[in-house]
Amino acid sequence: MSLTEKHRTPADRADPAGRPPGRRTRTTVADVVRASTVGDLPVRITGYDGSALGPADSGYTLAIRSERGLSYLLTAPGDLGLARAYVSGDLALLGVHPGDPYPALRLLADELRLRTPGLVEALALVRGLGWERLLPPVPPPQEAPPRWRRVLGGLRHSRSRDSSVISHHYDVSNAFYERVLGPSMTYTCAVFGSPDDTLEQAQWAKYELVAGKLALRPGMRLLDVGCGWGGMVRHAAREHGVRALGVTLSREQARWAQAAIEKEGLTGLAEVRHLDYRDAPPGRFDAISSIGLTEHIGVRNYPAYFAALRDRLSPHGRLLNHCITRPDNRAAHRSGAFIDRYVFPDGELAGPGRLIGELHDVGLEVQHAENLRRHYALTLARWCANLAANWDACVAEVGTGTARVWGLYMAGARFSFERNGVQLHQVLATPVDPTGERPFPLRPDWTP
Repeated sequence: MSLTEKHRTPADRADPAGRPPGRRTRTTVADVVRASTVGDLPVRITGYDGSALGPADSGYTLAIRSERGLSYLLTAPGDLGLARAYVSGDLALLGVHPGDPYPALRLLADELRLRTPGLVEALALVRGLGWERLLPPVPPPQEAPPRWRRVLGGLRHSRSRDSSVISHHYDVSNAFYERVLGPSMTYTCAVFGSPDDTLEQAQWAKYELVAGKLALRPGMRLLDVGCGWGGMVRHAAREHGVRALGVTLSREQARWAQAAIEKEGLTGLAEVRHLDYRDAPPGRFDAISSIGLTEHIGVRNYPAYFAALRDRLSPHGRLLNHCITRPDNRAAHRSGAFIDRYVFPDGELAGPGRLIGELHDVGLEVQHAENLRRHYALTLARWCANLAANWDACVAEVGTGTARVWGLYMAGARFSFERNGVQLHQVLATPVDPTGERPFPLRPDWTP
């Protein structure tokens, strides 16, 4: 029973929309909500038909604004239907900024209890709504095709399909990313010495941590696969005198990164190419960093992926793999429907045990592993704050629907990292030496 229902008579409560008993003719939005939830509602929920449920004095309101929005919710139960309705504007979350809906998402995740209506109950609801409500509306244009249709673009994790899904996510707008990510243009987990650190301080610290683990020195050669906008490449060249090469499947990232390299006067030391990691130069590198690429390659491709990096690593070199992981090794690899269709098509995650096992199986020895889960929650909070602060400019750049996708995705990801739904691991590995003559320091030779 919702807070607004506590003082109604049983006869009043029979109709959540508040119509007099005996005059019910059609199912209301409130009827659907009541049939799909258990207990008190933590927020106000309103319908396009004027019906409502939940506490009138709630700080947050879920407003189902149209019949199309209700059809989205009914025809794709779960996070996909919610995302479709929200991205299209047919479902509004009032009381929070769309660039940072985290407070309301946390409340809903903690206190909203859902149920599936029984068959008889569901049929009665649909008859009252009209069967046309079960006709799936066309999804918003921001939605990627379902997995079965993506095969037209190639098999999962083939070169052509990988290029397509990377473009879907990263070739949105460099100007948009500049406003959300900040001056570092770094779209990976930062490292915070304190929760009060700025985003730029934390991203610089992350790159320094990677550089330290790789023991970068002037004159060394670094390969950074999945290099994004070249943050690690530029940092290694600028701060450590390293000759750094980055590769990315995103043309827009490569274009921006090369311009930044020239602007910073790093030409000759740093370079970013538009390349698949499988086409990276075959020569030996003193160090290899993979920061945020493993999520895109597919768990079944781990052996080939790590073998390709091993083959490009010098006998005395170090490999640093930085990626999002599952909190255990039994969880499903594939992401949920919203993430797969709106954020990272074909993305897959594995537990840290799987990651470490695959590194060992290709002849690499893991020397150190670190979980930065809480750091990613802090990073996402900063990105959401940037999106909210620059909302009008971001909407002008990519449109309201895409901006809503990013606010929803980043706020939801923050919650998941906070609650240990996902983790972030850095794993440092080196080639195996059967003779034992390539000593690795007895203790870490970097600053933690």
